[in-house]
Amino acid sequence: MTTPHPLFAEALTRLGLDASAVRSFPDGTRTAADAAAAIGCALGQITKSLIFAADGVPVLVLVDGASRVDVEAVRRELGAARVTRADAAVVRETTGYAIGGVPPFGHRTRTRVLADRALLDHDVVWAAAGTPHTVFPMPPKELVAHAGAVLADVRERPAGA
Repeated sequence: MTTPHPLFAEALTRLGLDASAVRSFPDGTRTAADAAAAIGCALGQITKSLIFAADGVPVLVLVDGASRVDVEAVRRELGAARVTRADAAVVRETTGYAIGGVPPFGHRTRTRVLADRALLDHDVVWAAAGTPHTVFPMPPKELVAHAGAVLADVRERPAGA
């Protein structure tokens, strides 16, 4: 059995979830493209867990691996004056994980979470399990619920869409 990051393993246990679904890839799953290639799934089935700072307060944004976050949409959704990408130190301090391994839940601190609605377009999505080498599958509605996320439209849209 593959072992997820200890902090994430605790979260799985606390939520009554089975850690046996966690898969490890020695070559890494640090990026969405790496993860999709390793798993053999579509890029859109990867869930990216990204930390931003809304008026200096960390917020987690969940978006599919084929999309980019629309920072202006996040700003509007949160009613913030300014939203920026958090640096590596803030990500680790907020979540307990390094960039490339941040899971959608099981963080060190309670953080506001937005999940892009497009995640619900899939039967199953894959997300980091706390390290740049581990991932786990989950139906997106369950993932959103476990993350305590609010559904929002926060991904960039193609011009004219």
